[in-house]
Amino acid sequence: MEVKIDQSWKGVLQEEFGKDYFAKLAEFVKSEYTHAVVYPPPKDIFRAFNLCPFEKVKVVILGQDPYHGRGQANGLCFAVGERVPLPPSLQNIFKELSADCGLLIEARAKKGDLEHWSKQGVLLLNATLTVRAATPGSHQRKGWEEFTDAVVLALSDKREHLVFILWGNYAKQKGAHIDRTKHLVLESAHPSPFSAYHGFFGSKPFSKTNAYLKQHNEKQIDWL
Repeated sequence: MEVKIDQSWKGVLQEEFGKDYFAKLAEFVKSEYTHAVVYPPPKDIFRAFNLCPFEKVKVVILGQDPYHGRGQANGLCFAVGERVPLPPSLQNIFKELSADCGLLIEARAKKGDLEHWSKQGVLLLNATLTVRAATPGSHQRKGWEEFTDAVVLALSDKREHLVFILWGNYAKQKGAHIDRTKHLVLESAHPSPFSAYHGFFGSKPFSKTNAYLKQHNEKQIDWL
């Protein structure tokens, strides 16, 4: 698998690309795309990084797996392709955004891509960057988690005053080693319908993020 990733990330992650686990991961992913239907399309595997260079990151939102339905996964966690119906978690994210920032939910109702966020410095990072169609979790424990752990650690160590948004227990565990003396970490329940009413709704992650960015003289995110 050729690593087509933004040059800024190549410099930061070069050591990872040379490790044995990554070579095995690359072979596995290449084989999967050859023998099965896999999401997202190969060109979008590293889309989150290509839209948001390392030095431009302001906010990190951690997801788990890409969506496994046709046309859904686009390389950005929680996002879907244009004109694709919004999954329940993304619907709930927009509901909280509307309540938190006073934005009309209808303005985002058909804009599930979230590229607009990425280009402003929001790294929408899944722990696992690929998945077999209709088979959630199928590419877990193949090496992606080790790679994305290295991404989180690099951001924690080499940057300052970032906001890490951790929704649900999986993201909280993945973000356990973030340096909280240098960064703001916002934790809540997952936006899934199974947990959104148990701490996600009312958590105000979007306004808290912008307040922190403003405090540190960074341009705020236009979430709409």
